[in-house]
Amino acid sequence: MMSQYRAAKVARIWRGRVRRSQADEYEAYNYQVGVAPLKALAVGVVTLREDRDSYSEFVTISYWESVAEMQAFTGGDPTEIHHLPRDAEFLIEPPPSLQILEIRNAHGQGPAPTGAVS
Repeated sequence: MMSQYRAAKVARIWRGRVRRSQADEYEAYNYQVGVAPLKALAVGVVTLREDRDSYSEFVTISYWESVAEMQAFTGGDPTEIHHLPRDAEFLIEPPPSLQILEIRNAHGQGPAPTGAVS
């Protein structure tokens, strides 16, 4: 069976830190409220976590066909951070910005930069 994948051309990268004692709770919350909605609309999404002594850093990378597609999801400027309702409860400090990067080359299991078949 063949299936077409949408081409990921842009990555939106968000970073945030939470107290280590809240990391598991935040991870579950972030997935349910932040990541799950992305799964239905983005080409792909990856969440990463690094635990340190006193805090955990989370990185969410969502892959999109275009900045316009991101804008349709965010309902506004996709370069602005759109905080989740409980972010103030968890985040050590609100992240000052996020990155939107053009995908120039990709290889492996991540979102395909061009249409691919499997």
